[in-house]
Amino acid sequence: MARFSVMTLTDRAAGRVREIVAMREGAHGIRLGVKKGGCAGMEYTIDLVTEPDPKDDHVEHEGAHVYVAPEAALFLLGTEMDFEVTTLRTGFVFRNPNQSSACGCGESVELKPADLKALAEARAAAEA
Repeated sequence: MARFSVMTLTDRAAGRVREIVAMREGAHGIRLGVKKGGCAGMEYTIDLVTEPDPKDDHVEHEGAHVYVAPEAALFLLGTEMDFEVTTLRTGFVFRNPNQSSACGCGESVELKPADLKALAEARAAAEA
């Protein structure tokens, strides 16, 4: 049986999540969400998870655990989370098919929700 996953992580992102969790006592993973803010309208949020919420979607890759807030699932469906180190910035990068634009500084994005029917069908197919 295939396991449904709202989003995916690259090996680099998984490695960084494991590093973050290893530095914090009692941490189980990180929680990814979205909130209104920034010049483009929405921002990704990342919080440490010490108590997993059973309502969150759980994504695991190479021992790294990412929990997706239920209210963010439609905005993150199909997203690939990566981690990059460049001369200008170091951090998580999101390749999100639901992103319609981003601000010039890259701190906020405009997201459209994925089709609710597509999310329900993907979950049902994974459970079959």
